[in-house]
This record gives sequence, C-alpha cells and structure tokens, in this order.
Amino acid sequence: MIEELLPPGVTSSEAFDDAAPAVLFAAEAAVMEGRREGRRRQFATARACARRCLAQLRRRPVAVLPGAGGAPGWPAGVVGSITHCEGYRAAVAAPASVAAAVGIDAEPAGPLPAGVLGLIASEAERAHLAALAVADPSLPWERVFFSAKEAAYKAWYPATGIWLGFRDASLALSPAGTFAVTMRPPVPVPVDPVYEGRWLAGGGLVLTAVVRPPGR
Repeated sequence: MIEELLPPGVTSSEAFDDAAPAVLFAAEAAVMEGRREGRRRQFATARACARRCLAQLRRRPVAVLPGAGGAPGWPAGVVGSITHCEGYRAAVAAPASVAAAVGIDAEPAGPLPAGVLGLIASEAERAHLAALAVADPSLPWERVFFSAKEAAYKAWYPATGIWLGFRDASLALSPAGTFAVTMRPPVPVPVDPVYEGRWLAGGGLVLTAVVRPPGR
C-alpha cells in the first residue's frame, strides 16, 4: 500500500502482522528490554522492513535504533521513516541524493478519540475538516488529518532538530489524495516550511507520506 504514495527512487517494505520471524540486532534488543512481547514483535517486524529497504538500496543490514525524538537512525547517506499501528508496519528509505527528508505514518481508519481534535487542530482546520466531511462523509477525515501531520513531523524533525507541537503547523487536505503542511517554528530555519505529501485510505487503514526532494 505505502508504495502507492512514494516517488521513484524511494524504497518501501510493509507487513500486516508479525507472523514472519524477525531477528533484532543486539543493540535493538537492548532498547526493547523489558517491553511487552507484542510491542517487541511489532518493533522487530518494523526493523525487518527497514532492513529490506536498505537491501533494495544495496546497503548492508544494520541496527536501526531510535534516536533523538524517537526518529530511527539510518546509515549515512540514507533518509527514511518507520511506522506501525494495529495491523500494519512499514518502512521507507531513499538515498539522500533522491530525498532530503522522508516521513510516513499509518493509523487505523476510525474516528479520533473524543476531545483529541480540539487539541491538535485550529479553528480554521476544524472548519476545513467539517467541509470535507460534508462533501464525502465516507472518509475518516480527522484521522487523515492526524496522520498527515505525523508524517510531516517525521520528515521535519530529523532535518531540523526542532520539536513542534500539533498547533505549530497548519494543514490543508485535498480530496484528491494530497496535502500540504506549513510549519511555524519558533526560530528561523534554512528549509522550506511547507511539506507536501500524499494520503490514502483503504483496508481499514489511513496511510500518509511526505517525501521532500533535495534542495528544499
């Protein structure tokens, strides 16, 4: 599914459960020490997806450890992103010559918990979502909104090292399957603040992806 959202040159791998054996590197196993078994298996499957992406790039398998802000650490010259939710795990990766930043997110295609939208969306964004829901009530617009911001943040943070909250960015969704997120950092940064991406909903899931080309 996720490959439908990606441009040429960006590799991907996905899984819908943890049935396939997935071995962790020692450093990864140490990170998951003491975690519940289900979470550990999910983590391992996602790391197996990441290593399949690296193999497609003809890179050797390495430990993909959480770094600052929880973002996965990729080998030098590679950018990528990992996501997992109930019933889905995925990773994407690309050479830095193909993408300056990458962010993906997966969510169950259901409504957000009560009260969450008011915490993460401005009044203008809520009005935008309400209009989309009137035009097509069959789609989980609130969940697409949440996922799109998550994907944009996953691309933003590794590139800038600046943590932003959900209210520090504004999002415009298109029914055509695209979106744009405008970041509002507290200090100027030498990158374009607008992150463009794509989304899809199907099979009980919402998937979003941001792939920023080099030079932006």
